[in-house]
Amino acid sequence: MRNSDRSVADAAPASGGVQSVDRAISVLEILARRGEAGVSEVAAELAVHKSTAFRLLETLEDRGMVEQAADRGKYRLGFGVVRLAGAVSARLDVVQQGRQACEQLAAAVGETVNLAVLREHYAVNIDQVRGRATVTTHNWVGQLTPLHATSSGKVLLAALSPADRRAAFAASGLPAYTPATLVVSSELELHLAAVRQRGYAVVVEEYEVGLNAVAAPVRGSDGTVVAAVSASGPAYRCPAERLEEIAPTVVATGEEISRRLGYFG
Repeated sequence: MRNSDRSVADAAPASGGVQSVDRAISVLEILARRGEAGVSEVAAELAVHKSTAFRLLETLEDRGMVEQAADRGKYRLGFGVVRLAGAVSARLDVVQQGRQACEQLAAAVGETVNLAVLREHYAVNIDQVRGRATVTTHNWVGQLTPLHATSSGKVLLAALSPADRRAAFAASGLPAYTPATLVVSSELELHLAAVRQRGYAVVVEEYEVGLNAVAAPVRGSDGTVVAAVSASGPAYRCPAERLEEIAPTVVATGEEISRRLGYFG
């Protein structure tokens, strides 16, 4: 049986704050399933006293996660849930809107194309398309990769504020993955300034020996960088010179996906 199929009363007991979090999430799940529910109904499903259910609903209402339906004493999900879901839906939009452009890029350059977004101090790959020249390749989807040593990561880093970049440097520790990895923050800052100026990032064996890549930004409707699109391949097929040659095509792909997301700057 899936976890979502279990009744709330069957859930394993938790303690303290963890129990409160578990119950609060269960309240949201109840309202998502039922549409609306009163305090008594929520209490019955949680197997708790009505006063406990009321406190949970009151706290969630204060945060905008639930709201009361007028004149019925019932609760339903609030628009605060939409705000949280937006963080995920934005990533899904990038994949949906970017898929065709990524396929076209992979066909044009013959190499592996990835879409990546920022997650804490990592770049996480959310989609991948293999080019015709690729015989076998690593599946990067879902993989967390370092910001300072990958082309997508550098694009995402370059778009951060100075304070956020310093925080990312500190969180990651800027480890060396190969002899070519930039690990001195001052040197990396100069490198990222160049990335912002030319509109794309290149890495030559900085994350893995024998692997090179070039990436460009993808912008949301407000102009902020929401993702990075990259083309990568083995060093023997994608030396630095070729990366510079295909960079305009990668940049154009990033711009195309940005237009599909509503950015026309």
